[in-house]
Amino acid sequence: MPDPLYRTLVWLDYRLAVVFTVGLPLVLLVWAALRREGAMVRLMTLYWKVASLLAITVLLLVDARPLGYALGVLAQLLMVASVWFWVDLNEELADLPPWRPLPLTVRTWRWALSVLGLLGAALSASALSCLWGQLDRPVCQVWLEAPQRLHLLVARVFAFVFGADLTATLTAFIGYVALVAYAVGLLQWLLVRFPRQGRVAGEF
Repeated sequence: MPDPLYRTLVWLDYRLAVVFTVGLPLVLLVWAALRREGAMVRLMTLYWKVASLLAITVLLLVDARPLGYALGVLAQLLMVASVWFWVDLNEELADLPPWRPLPLTVRTWRWALSVLGLLGAALSASALSCLWGQLDRPVCQVWLEAPQRLHLLVARVFAFVFGADLTATLTAFIGYVALVAYAVGLLQWLLVRFPRQGRVAGEF
């Protein structure tokens, strides 16, 4: 694949991610909370818990940590799974009138997220070779551009507000701490909650 085309696809993936994994889910969460739609609030809350892995991925890629490339694939697959996994939420959503704006938007978003998430995971998988070093290759560098540009912007705001430097190394450290917390939470769910409740979200 020509490098300019690959770079365009990667940047398109990042831009679509901002819309469909951050912007629209935030709007849907607020909308569902204002309408007091319990099933959709729980669905979006669970989604955000899972989707936090994508933010951790960005933190690690800021400092070009190889683990970030693998997490980029995993995060998108987990996000897709999180919006379809829960039996009780799926049933509650299916019972809602399909013509109402909020349920219709949530259904549309779930399908769009699924398609874009799977395509994004496949694109991210093309950079898995970066896990074993040689990060100076174009295929590795192109995935670092957006996180590092975002970090520069955040670092300027951080320096203006706090008068201190937010270095790439510190950002990656924060990412590793968040990853440990994420892994502990995931293991707790897998080993304790899932064996007891299965695919039932309940009040989780």
